[in-house]
Amino acid sequence: MNEIGELLRTTRESSGVSLEEASGDLEIKALILENIEDGNIGCFKDIFVLKQYIYDYAKYLGLEPDKIVDEFNEYLFEYTSKIPLEDIEKAMNEQKKDEVVDDKIVSPYTTSTNKGNSKVMIALLIALAVLVILVVIWSVKQLSVDSTATNMISYVDSNR
Repeated sequence: MNEIGELLRTTRESSGVSLEEASGDLEIKALILENIEDGNIGCFKDIFVLKQYIYDYAKYLGLEPDKIVDEFNEYLFEYTSKIPLEDIEKAMNEQKKDEVVDDKIVSPYTTSTNKGNSKVMIALLIALAVLVILVVIWSVKQLSVDSTATNMISYVDSNR
């Protein structure tokens, strides 16, 4: 990576372009371009974004951006192939611990039950039960009112 950064730096300097000028033209922070030129890939969280920066910077400087990105890919392959397998497995295990694990076994051909759905169903059942109770109470009141009214009318008619 140092060779790529050095190539970008020497090309920029030989063109008479300052780091700030390149930063303004590319709309990339000067600190990012400086880190690329210094070979500090540890400053970047996303390798794909870094590749895009390198591509844009090489294109801006008139270099062959595809060739530069290929060199970067080779560097990455060489760098990552030197990581011991135990370290990779340890990192993968730590990542699995951080992820929320669902203990249910679900077929990929069926949809899993959503825990939020059961809460919605319970709320709907409670609302339905309350509605049924209100209808029953209203019906009983109507029957008792109609019965009283009927009894009063028949009482008044019988006294005439």
